[in-house]
Amino acid sequence: MQDLMTSSASLGPQLPKTPTGIDGLDEITEGGLPKGRPTLVCGSAGCGKTLMGVEFLVRGIQQYNEPGVLMAFEETADELAANVTSLGFDLQTLQGQGQLRIDHVHVDRSEIEETGEYDLEGLFIRLGYAIDSIGAKRVVLDTIEALFSGFPNQAVLRSEIRRLFRWLKDKGVTTIITAERGEGSLTRQGLEEYVSDCVILLDNRVIEQITTRRLRIVKYRGSTHGTNEYPYLITEDGISVLPVTSLKLAHEVSDEIVSSGVPALDAMFGRHGFYKGSSVLITGTAGTAKTTLAASFAHAVCSTGKRCAFFAFEESPQQLVRNMRSVGLDLAPFIEQGLLHVEASRPTLNGLEKHLVTLHRLVKEFKPDAVVIDPISNLITVGNISEVRSMLTRLIDFLKISNITALFTSLISGRNIQQEMTEEGVSSLVDTWISVRDLEGVGERNRGVSILKARGMAHSNQVREFVVTNQGVQLLDVVIGPTGIVTGASRLTQQMQEQAQALASQQELERKDREIERKRRVLEATIANLRTEFESVEEELRQINHEELVRQQKLADTRRQIAGTASAE
Repeated sequence: MQDLMTSSASLGPQLPKTPTGIDGLDEITEGGLPKGRPTLVCGSAGCGKTLMGVEFLVRGIQQYNEPGVLMAFEETADELAANVTSLGFDLQTLQGQGQLRIDHVHVDRSEIEETGEYDLEGLFIRLGYAIDSIGAKRVVLDTIEALFSGFPNQAVLRSEIRRLFRWLKDKGVTTIITAERGEGSLTRQGLEEYVSDCVILLDNRVIEQITTRRLRIVKYRGSTHGTNEYPYLITEDGISVLPVTSLKLAHEVSDEIVSSGVPALDAMFGRHGFYKGSSVLITGTAGTAKTTLAASFAHAVCSTGKRCAFFAFEESPQQLVRNMRSVGLDLAPFIEQGLLHVEASRPTLNGLEKHLVTLHRLVKEFKPDAVVIDPISNLITVGNISEVRSMLTRLIDFLKISNITALFTSLISGRNIQQEMTEEGVSSLVDTWISVRDLEGVGERNRGVSILKARGMAHSNQVREFVVTNQGVQLLDVVIGPTGIVTGASRLTQQMQEQAQALASQQELERKDREIERKRRVLEATIANLRTEFESVEEELRQINHEELVRQQKLADTRRQIAGTASAE
């Protein structure tokens, strides 16, 4: 966000602004209040006007080294200091350091004698001295009604209001002036909002027995600003404004992969897990192991030495640890090591904004790498669908900007099973959507998991059956039957049939092998007999041939002997 503001500021001359240091307010005003100009903060009783002014001064001193002056017309310095001590604002110490000046001005209407020349010159001298004594850059006047209560003459009143605002501008101090809300106008006099350069309206309303505060910037001369109503809270750390639409999609992304805690589920993703900093939604009906999957993710995060914040809206930390231990997930060691923080409460304990501020505070203090909220569907009990969607949108954007991996679970009712939509309507906002469902058939109830979407990576399109065992969640192999994927008892029947078929095939192969072996032995015996007969015939022929050669040799010898005898005679 700061980069965007810097880039937008480089496009052309911008109105000089003074950052307030109040969470969210500088973001909505795109930099802070108009520097050296008065800002009007108006609202009804109890909306935090005085607190905003005090925090504006304290943050200016602590964060920007800008001294401030608080001129109060209703409360004394001691009363103001006591009222804001619980918020961590030590006004007395700041006064002792010469960085803050608190001046209480008591205005009693009965003591004011109106004349034609009566004006606020004395106030200007007093305020000017306070500003010059500490070199103040910020001023708060609380409240303007008390200052002008002694002016029944409207002409004089309007003239003095204009002169007050002009004097503050000429003085060059950034000023917050608080005012009470009027009937039919933003203020009692109906003039302050016209002469102010910036007007902030605070509203305190009760909706369905839940107190909700809203802030709106009515006008801001010379600058663009958020124009919607923004929820804000008064917490132990001061005022926190929660912008709804001012967050811009300009966060950094990571290619790092985070495991879901279930290896077989990781294998269904092309990158074998979730992207770090992404948002994951697990939806399903009751009893489909959404919390177990969420705890598996938290267990996997903590197993790598990283931190995880777990928001549980249905179980206490002790119950969560006990239940997860029964499925092989021991979370207790991680809690003891400070790697896992379980924040358990009923959603009705606070309003939506309070839950969001609690998460903001926990992220700031605990600095987790992952956040689990189980389940977000329970937030419907403290707000309507549009408010819950708005709150979750802000939450998702905040976690993305912080590069924190977020996992949400949500309960879907029976009427939404076919549409696979959540009542909160955040399925389109998340990066990964996992659906767990009931697979009913043959008189039993089984569980199945599928990936509906995974931005930035390929993923499986199968519906995988899974079981919850003593070793956690285990995905079963896909078994295809004549009518498609089979589960439960049908899976066992199909496996038995396949095993029987495999056994029969194996036995048939063994029978054929034995038949071949018998034929081979018969053939070898036949070949041996033929070889024996051949050898006998060969031996006989060889003997006949040898005898014939001997006979021929003897005949030749006889002929030579006869021939020799005849020659001698």
